[in-house]
Amino acid sequence: MSSNNPLFDLSGKRALITGSSQGIGFTLAGGLADAGATVVINGRDEGKVANAVKMLGEQSPGHFEASAFDVTDHGQVAQSVAKIEKEFGQIDILINNAGMQHRTPLEDFDPAVFNQMLQTNVASVFNVGQAVAKHMIGRGQGKIINIASVQTALARPGIAPYTCTKGAVANLTKGMATDWAPHGLQVNAIAPGYFDTPLNAALVADNDFSQWLQKRTPAGRWGQLPELIGAGVFLSSDAASFINGHTLYVDGGITACL
Repeated sequence: MSSNNPLFDLSGKRALITGSSQGIGFTLAGGLADAGATVVINGRDEGKVANAVKMLGEQSPGHFEASAFDVTDHGQVAQSVAKIEKEFGQIDILINNAGMQHRTPLEDFDPAVFNQMLQTNVASVFNVGQAVAKHMIGRGQGKIINIASVQTALARPGIAPYTCTKGAVANLTKGMATDWAPHGLQVNAIAPGYFDTPLNAALVADNDFSQWLQKRTPAGRWGQLPELIGAGVFLSSDAASFINGHTLYVDGGITACL
């Protein structure tokens, strides 16, 4: 279903969303499809990707395509993006959503996990962003949205490496915009606050943490995934044609107050 407002209408556009077999990516896929876009679902597990396409097709009248590849493998990404462009059609919108979390006191953090987090949360944004941008630049237009976090601006105990990676995503977003805006691309980031997602399942189940969060957040609650759709559609649409290098916090006000 496309938007009644042409500024937000994504009809005829194709969006690739990494890590979209569940969580934020899955929700954004449904939201962009409802705005008219064809959405390419991505993940490493072909079975999970196929299942996500099936589930989304049952929930939405939109059109979904599957492309399973590892976003941390630069060569595989380039090949997969080229295949999408050739077999499905041009990628007009990219949402770099793939990510991971690991909670451990910094002094005990496994360096192997730290390196894995850098590859998953930061290198993937570079890998897929670069591969897709090379096609977009030739067309003189395109939208890239990187998923940052409230931890782009704030830190909590036990997640210093995650905070590091999400800070990097925001600065990489600025760099991408600086290099690619002259070619007609808009590159921005969405920084979700605390949302009820599979990545946050342990925190959602922790009653003490949930009570702390409700007191700490002006909105007084966890975010719900559909509340990210508006930001995703906005930054994917013509309504955001002069917005570049910006990180949009969707966080219930948690970064606005002490």
